[in-house]
Amino acid sequence: MLKGTGMAAGGISVHAVDVARGHPARGLRVDIYALGDREHRIAEGIIGENGLLDHPSARGEGVSAGLYEVRFAIGDYLRAQGIEKPFLDIVPFRFVIVDERAHIHLPFKFTPFGYSLFRGA
Repeated sequence: MLKGTGMAAGGISVHAVDVARGHPARGLRVDIYALGDREHRIAEGIIGENGLLDHPSARGEGVSAGLYEVRFAIGDYLRAQGIEKPFLDIVPFRFVIVDERAHIHLPFKFTPFGYSLFRGA
């Protein structure tokens, strides 16, 4: 809940799909940082069987208005998939939350050579 408003915070959810293999990116490490006066991590975890990062930040915990960056550890994921020298390594994505009540959904679709990342619905 947002302090004093009685309203739930929106949160940041992440959905990752390995489109080259046609399945959720199980095992992909994701870190979410707030980049205000000082950088601090608000979420860290591994993409699960359903392709989602299961973390309280998806339900609004630790999320307020401001600048954020999500970092996807694609290089480590691809090495675990048998690609010795992946083209991609850490993929960062910066965005701004203006209304902390709004939910920010980030669909991340990738192959070993490129990706698409955007604000979803």
